[in-house]
Amino acid sequence: MKGQKKWYDYLWIASAAYLTLGFFNILFAWLGLICFLVPLGIALFGGGKAYCNRYCGRGQLFELLGGRLGLSRKRDVPRWLKSKAFRYGFLIFFFAMFFSMLYNTYLVFAGAQSLRQVVTLLWTIKLPWHWAYTATGVSHGVAQFAFGFYSVMLTSTVLGFATMLLFKPRSWCVYCPMGTMTQLICKAKDGKQVTSSPNENIES
Repeated sequence: MKGQKKWYDYLWIASAAYLTLGFFNILFAWLGLICFLVPLGIALFGGGKAYCNRYCGRGQLFELLGGRLGLSRKRDVPRWLKSKAFRYGFLIFFFAMFFSMLYNTYLVFAGAQSLRQVVTLLWTIKLPWHWAYTATGVSHGVAQFAFGFYSVMLTSTVLGFATMLLFKPRSWCVYCPMGTMTQLICKAKDGKQVTSSPNENIES
């Protein structure tokens, strides 16, 4: 039946639950690895950009907030935001911040640095998050990764929310690092230019 909801149309609930659970217990941040590994796996094994276009709970959440609830101005995304220079530049910057987070995690594992119970928003604003972790036999290195990874997920969500407000609901999809990476994988596998935008639903 046309318009009938599928199970994956409700994955926005998982995205909202992830942010909520991580607020109270930082160790739930590890679940965010699913959003990293699944899109790459789908792209590598022939699924193309199915994750971005169908299974991305964050994109659905922005669609709900910006579209159904009317929080978006629904303006066209500026050309510079869609440019290869910006998307690839943001991907490189994102990786730099991600590997910096991994290095800090390594230092905690190695005992060269103490656990920092801090979530860093927009890579610069440090938010005390000590209530979200109480030492319960888990390695400080494991907790450090959780703080760092939640910082990444929270920052990308804030950026997505900001562009949702200013432009169309799923404007984040235009420069999402995962979308850019899966697009590059598709190009490499197909051996040709992918003409679609990083997310086919950006016009919504």
